[in-house]
Amino acid sequence: MIKEMNAVFWFRRDLRLEDNTALAKALSGTLKVIPLFIFDTNILDELPPDDARITFIYRQLEKINAELKRHGSGLLIKHGDPQEVWKEMIQQFPVKEVYFNKDYEPYAIRRDEQVKTFLAAANIPVFSLKDQVVFEESEVMKPDGECYTVFTPYKSRWLQQLKTQGLPAFQNTKWENFEKKNFDFPSLEAIGFSENPMPVKDANFSVIGNYEQTRNLPALEGTSNLSVHLRFGTVSIRDIVRKVYDKFPVFLSELIWREFFMQILFHYPRVVHHNFRAKYDGIQWRNNEKEFERWCRGETGYPMVDAGMRELNETGYMHNRVRMVTASFLCKHLLIDWRWGEAYFAKKLLDYELSSNNGNWQWAAGTGCDAAPYFRIFNPAEQQKKFDKKLDYVKRWIPELNSFNYPTPMVEHTFARQRALAAYQQGIIK
Repeated sequence: MIKEMNAVFWFRRDLRLEDNTALAKALSGTLKVIPLFIFDTNILDELPPDDARITFIYRQLEKINAELKRHGSGLLIKHGDPQEVWKEMIQQFPVKEVYFNKDYEPYAIRRDEQVKTFLAAANIPVFSLKDQVVFEESEVMKPDGECYTVFTPYKSRWLQQLKTQGLPAFQNTKWENFEKKNFDFPSLEAIGFSENPMPVKDANFSVIGNYEQTRNLPALEGTSNLSVHLRFGTVSIRDIVRKVYDKFPVFLSELIWREFFMQILFHYPRVVHHNFRAKYDGIQWRNNEKEFERWCRGETGYPMVDAGMRELNETGYMHNRVRMVTASFLCKHLLIDWRWGEAYFAKKLLDYELSSNNGNWQWAAGTGCDAAPYFRIFNPAEQQKKFDKKLDYVKRWIPELNSFNYPTPMVEHTFARQRALAAYQQGIIK
């Protein structure tokens, strides 16, 4: 039984013990810290019982718990609606302070405001800090105080501010300040899920030196696999920026894109369901369900598209260049609403992050901020020649490529391009 007043640190999208802003702040005080993770049923209820992302989260929590046990502590796991869990927490423990890192997605903002309101009514102060970004939603703004909606000037200002402000020092963990208590650690089945053996790739920093040369070649292991780890906070964004700043500008640019889309989502939450540029609301999508299913299965007859979709379905990953090609094909060649593709990626991607997924799908559709002009339409065959000339990537995922079993292209490129241009031109609201 814990009798002395304590602080609670709430893990969310920051599943690590080192260089964790709010955790370090909690541990720097005089109170013993109870580390907590809540399996949020508001999120879980929408997922299949074998969702690979839940298995990944669970495995990370096991690692955290094992590390805490080595220092005489343990991780407290709860399951339910967060507001109900916090009602239990303050009845179960003498909670004096609560710490967590900020989250910027619409649901998370609502959830955190409700929790803060509830805890304030119980006279428990809440400290929420910046952790998953270098600069949060209102730190990189135009001189007039408005939000940037074009990437290049945003990036310039972001880099200027980093140069001026620098990064905080690495935050080490004060193990002695954790509450010395072992909590029961539930099984995956106890929270309503089953093991998914789909492997999550480790972050691969060795590619960063050649990233600019290899990042567009899907047959190579030329990407860092960092996206999943950034999504769930198993790595520190500050630590990564420390490693690449001033050395690898192309790689750093990808990290800045992530923060650009985060602040777009924060300032324009309507983009979740609507075009960023309302002038494209008049586009008449064909939305043919059978064609969508063929795209989902990787049976379009365009090898680069099909290889990408099969990679996604089997592994939960898709190479970034191929994501652009598959997304463009769905929106432009098939004239299927980007929201259909965005939702499918949200179900399948291990690194699914609302802001980046939404921002990149609207980029591909030509309806978003910093949008590619709507008349830029990828030719999947040309993309394949350029980035997978020897067919190493497509053959890996399409063993029947040169057989009669592989379908002919479901739509001819020139015809599809002209149809898309006409649909966009007619759909633009003047």
